[in-house]
Amino acid sequence: MQKTVVLNVVGLTPSLLSEHTPFLSNWAKKGQLANIKPVLPAVTCTAQATYLTGKLPDEHGIVGNGWYFRDECEVKFWKQSNKLVRSPKIWDMARSLDSSFTCANLFWWYNMYSSVDYAVTPRPLYPADGRKIPDIYTQPAEMRSHLTKDLGQFPLFNFWGPNTNIASSQWIADSAKWTEERYNPTLTLVYLPHLDYGLQRLGTKNSLIHKDLQEIDAICGDLIAYYEARNAQVVVLSEYGITDVSRPVHLNRVLRENGLLTVREELGRELLDPGASKAFAVADHQVAHIYVNDRTYLPKVRDILESTPGVAQVLEDEKAAYHLNHSRSGDLVAIAQPDSWFTYYYWLDDACAPDFASTVDIHRKPGYDPVELFIDPQIKVPQLKVGLKLLQKKLGFRYLMDVIPTDANLVRGSHGAINVSSQDQPIFITQKPNSLNADTIAATDVCKLLIQHLVE
Repeated sequence: MQKTVVLNVVGLTPSLLSEHTPFLSNWAKKGQLANIKPVLPAVTCTAQATYLTGKLPDEHGIVGNGWYFRDECEVKFWKQSNKLVRSPKIWDMARSLDSSFTCANLFWWYNMYSSVDYAVTPRPLYPADGRKIPDIYTQPAEMRSHLTKDLGQFPLFNFWGPNTNIASSQWIADSAKWTEERYNPTLTLVYLPHLDYGLQRLGTKNSLIHKDLQEIDAICGDLIAYYEARNAQVVVLSEYGITDVSRPVHLNRVLRENGLLTVREELGRELLDPGASKAFAVADHQVAHIYVNDRTYLPKVRDILESTPGVAQVLEDEKAAYHLNHSRSGDLVAIAQPDSWFTYYYWLDDACAPDFASTVDIHRKPGYDPVELFIDPQIKVPQLKVGLKLLQKKLGFRYLMDVIPTDANLVRGSHGAINVSSQDQPIFITQKPNSLNADTIAATDVCKLLIQHLVE
């Protein structure tokens, strides 16, 4: 098989290939580029599952970055078990063609307990004292200590949160080289998320994004030169494009105001009670799954959603046309207007917001929260507050890193909807001649194209 490397440059679109990405722009001109028609929802987990299986959500089951687990009455986001993806993956397909095939998965999602040969993924430690300590999960297990010894601790707090920067993507790139030199896998999947964060914070038109473009371009240039020197063919692709937004839409607040959503009070704070609610929304960027526990309210819920400013479309029977007719999907699926996105917020008074609302807590929040990328502008001296919290941590005390705002108006970029211009679609770039026969390919074509790179 032909050695192949896939660089997943999250958020990269035709409109962003410019003078600020000199290497990638020139590299794309030397090869072939096609837009990828995104899958709905155009979010990380769904897009990656589609690329790696060649199937759509109604088959592989990944209907978003998270969903409502109906039998547990809990919303869960960012789970990591590969068993959740219900279709064969590209590495299984390739191995069936050549028993000597090996695969390394570096930070693509659902990267635990899969049949890849080598895996590295974030896996923080959560001691009983309340701390969150950066760490990784690897397969085989012994990779973890060797990788950490050679590269240092994975910079988790630069991977997500208000302190995100190029350090996390650089560490992942370094781990890819480290894995290559020790194991020489046939297929290497590399996740490079840096560009995604600035685009959500700033939008696509802010000149400050130019620095992020230059930084990710440099990493890609270094990796491509490195792998091409090892006779590997490289594919650069992205999962979705970010579009500019200016209007947060609080679907859960709307449902609550209409007597459909239930909360329970704990220590003066409000928690969403999905099992007791007639209806609630699981917000995921510009798409939301609406679960209606009492189906007699289904027409009412749909009417409410369709009359909510910022909602472009509500799918019910229409889910089948978008391949979202899966048991994990909501009874309804809401899609935002191009300038809008959905928050998970359900409280009506910030004084009653749960304590995790003002923290980076991707697992406890019943929906995606891009506001975690910001420090609360109301904090007068944020460095002092963060420093005092870190001192508490070092001294072994329990602490709450409550520095995240609950002002959703800060967010300037989002994704998830698929009716976007061709300039804002994800892309597929290759140097392999005659690989792409059209200017636009389907998301399900990515798996087949990668197999072709391996075998031809």
